[in-house]
Amino acid sequence: MTQTISVSCKLQVPVELRQEIDRTLQGFADACNQILEVAKRENCRNATKLHHLTYYTVKLTTGLKANHVCQAIRRVVGNLKAVKQVHKFRPTSISLDARVFTYRESDQHVGITLMSKRVWLPCKIGNYQLALLRGQIPTSATLVKRRSGDYYIQVAVELDTPPTGKTPKVIGVDLGRRDIATTSTHKAWNGSQLQATRDRYSRVRASLQSKRTRGSKRLLKRLSGKEARFQTNINHSISRQLVNEAKTIGATLAFEDLSDIRKSLNTQPRNKTERRRTNNWAFYQLRMFVTYKAVLAGVPVVFVPPAYTSQTCSRCHHVHPEQGRSYRNGKVFKCGHCGLEADADSNAANNIATLGAVVNQPESSVMSCVLEGQLSLFCSTFNQG
Repeated sequence: MTQTISVSCKLQVPVELRQEIDRTLQGFADACNQILEVAKRENCRNATKLHHLTYYTVKLTTGLKANHVCQAIRRVVGNLKAVKQVHKFRPTSISLDARVFTYRESDQHVGITLMSKRVWLPCKIGNYQLALLRGQIPTSATLVKRRSGDYYIQVAVELDTPPTGKTPKVIGVDLGRRDIATTSTHKAWNGSQLQATRDRYSRVRASLQSKRTRGSKRLLKRLSGKEARFQTNINHSISRQLVNEAKTIGATLAFEDLSDIRKSLNTQPRNKTERRRTNNWAFYQLRMFVTYKAVLAGVPVVFVPPAYTSQTCSRCHHVHPEQGRSYRNGKVFKCGHCGLEADADSNAANNIATLGAVVNQPESSVMSCVLEGQLSLFCSTFNQG
């Protein structure tokens, strides 16, 4: 089994080649925009049909190489399938395949075919990238121009992954906004700093947008992406720690399946601030980071239904029968059946870990409780096999 990851390498581009690279990036963006217009007009999402509709016209009007046009068609189709609304393409990147891209390991150079010629550019990379690229023969990459004006090549490499076996050990991970993640092993990552930072960026954006001056627009452009990069860095750090802990003790990671949670939350009456905070909650990004890191580390990841994980006692497995006894001050869970008092997020993480064990080893269920002679709705969710 293999996992494909992207290795980002900075390119040392001579001044005389920058204009040619920019011309190729602009041509690729123009090609994507022409193809997108045809795809929307003809309501076409099929790469082969779109190729017949646009290939010759786009190649003639943009001056791109044949493979560049084919890659532009693939990018447009991929974007149309991935998102509901595709905006105008900008000259920031170009997709490359084996016909227009080559990596030379002996001296860390990459060969890239531009609109006019093929060039060889040295890579400025560290030991981490060298280790990932060692012995690889990559067949695809993406040439990127960042806002700083620097050029990077993002090389796609396939890495062998260790097999993931079944294990009785499970670490439950409860995701939230107050605490970004809480594990059943009593570890938590507080989200107060992240929330304060996002609130500050929101206030700054609102203030600058209300001014509508040239200086405020420049500042908005400079601030663009900082909040997202801050969130991404935090999620990378948390995901690495989660995977490392699971690998160390040989455990499976269990998460709630929170698909479509925003849709249900947005139906509830909330003020503008709470709606923004909920819609900015990057739980899916954290889940994706954990998933690909876990595959590389050989750590199994399972997902369980989120129903009643926060309302169930992790000791007696009863859904709290007495209304209003739990979530005191929004932090403490108190069971109305056995009297357990515990941190609400830790209690939920323990329930997720128990459910994860059921999913990971379905031969026998460990979830059982009787409430007034009937099985609890939560506990009957998982049956044997």
